[in-house]
Amino acid sequence: MAHTSSRTTIVFIVVALISSFVLAFSVEEAEAKSLWDTCLLKISPKCALDIIGAVFENLTITDACCHDLVQEGKMCHSTLIKYIAEKPHLVAHETEYLKKSDDLWTHCVSISQTA
Repeated sequence: MAHTSSRTTIVFIVVALISSFVLAFSVEEAEAKSLWDTCLLKISPKCALDIIGAVFENLTITDACCHDLVQEGKMCHSTLIKYIAEKPHLVAHETEYLKKSDDLWTHCVSISQTA
């Protein structure tokens, strides 16, 4: 039950962050749309949740999601994780989250290379 509640919380956080991300860039709408088109739509919602869970909640990620992450690209991954990590309630641990993000990237690249 706690795992389901945790997943539900992650879903709400992702939706809120994506919504605020798009709104925060409304002045530069073309740039926000470009980032949305090139980054967020390259990965399934389930994998997006798994990636966020791996970085922010110490959850695991599947090999399939690792492949999706690598296809998304390092720039997209780093930009989106940094954006989330800079939120006021997370910024105190931003350095930790960015290291986890880099570690996850390295892990996923190694998984993708062995497949």
